[in-house]
Order: sequence, then structure tokens, then C-alpha cells
Amino acid sequence: MQLKPYQTGRFTQHLNTLYQEFRQAFYQCQLHSRYYQAGEEILRQGQVVDHLYLASVGRVSMNISAVNGRRFQLGEVDCDYHVFGEMELFTDTSCQWNVVAEEQLEVDVICLKSVADLLLARPEFTLFFASALANDYQDSLDIYTYRLLHPITYNIAYDLWHRHQESVMLGAFDKAGQEAERFGTSSRVYRRAVKELIDKGLVVKDGAEIQVVDLDALKVFIDQFE
Repeated sequence: MQLKPYQTGRFTQHLNTLYQEFRQAFYQCQLHSRYYQAGEEILRQGQVVDHLYLASVGRVSMNISAVNGRRFQLGEVDCDYHVFGEMELFTDTSCQWNVVAEEQLEVDVICLKSVADLLLARPEFTLFFASALANDYQDSLDIYTYRLLHPITYNIAYDLWHRHQESVMLGAFDKAGQEAERFGTSSRVYRRAVKELIDKGLVVKDGAEIQVVDLDALKVFIDQFE
């Protein structure tokens, strides 16, 4: 979630008026800051969460692994005062996702217990968390639903089209292996699906990047699955 209010939602105007007070109170729970190197885990799946982590800038990715070794990548975030560990703050469970620094970045370490005490003392601040988590939940659920209900070729095509229509919070990766994991499949199946889109004349590959050739034709292809 972002610390500052998302600019869409029922309570945005109210949260904007409270933001500076909330931000000041939140930062009073800060313990220290530390640097993470690219590839280093900020949070690890299964660990006990004692702290929240706030990244003001920098790229961070999130993934989850199964016992059989398969991994699902949720995507990459260009941080803008993003908080990690906030779900576990409320559920009091072990960490659900691996949160990985994709480049060197500075992270503010926040005492989880102090934030919990703050919310009990100032319950109006819970609205920041509720609004942000609801927004993130809907975005994530859209991703899970599309991955589950549609074939891989459609998901890649829709993802490319969607990114041309609006700014998205979760970014794509520049490595085919991570992109395959983002679509919940193997590298071999991912490459085959991309080749199908290339053979149809809808996209081309420029190095590791996939570029749309004809946006209208891509939309026609997507609509065939609706």
C-alpha cells in the first residue's frame, strides 16, 4: 500500500486533509533506515513480521513460492512511499509474500507494535489502511482472476493492451523467466505464447522488450475471448 492516499475512492478528500497528521504520527514509529542491495529480500515468505518497511523510491518486486518450487510473481512496483508488511499488521500471521529489492534502495524500518498502538489510540487513521488495502485488493484480484480464467496468450495480449490504456501500479519485468512467473507459467510456455502473438503480427520483440505493432488488431484479438 502507499502511505499517501490514492487519488480515487470514496474517502480520498477526507484522507487528504488528514494526511500530514497521519504521516507525522506514522514516522514517529520509525526505528531506523537501512539500505538493501538489488536481489536482497526485504521480507521473506513465512517469516514473523515485527516491522513495517517503507520505500519512498526504488523498484521492488513481490513473489510467492510453492513447496514444489513453482513461483508466482505479482509484479514490480516503482515505489512512491509504499509500505510493506501492512497485511500482516492486521492479520498477525507470518509473511505471505517475498518482497525483493530490484535495485539498491533505502528503506525506513517502522516498529509494527508502535503502529498497532497508534491505530488503537487514533482509530481514524485505520481509514488510510482500509482504503489503500481495498484498492490493492481489487487490483490483485483482477490479476488472479484473469490468470485463472484465460489462456496464457490472452493474458499476455491483455496485459500489453491494458498498459497502453492507463498507468498500472504493478510493472512488468525485463527478464523472460520472471515474466513467465508473472503469468503463472513456465518459460517454455511463455515463449511459445509470445511467438504466437508475433506470428499473428500483433507484437514484435526488441531485445527483451515486447512492443505492440497494431493496438487495434491486438484489441480485436482480445475481444475474441470475451
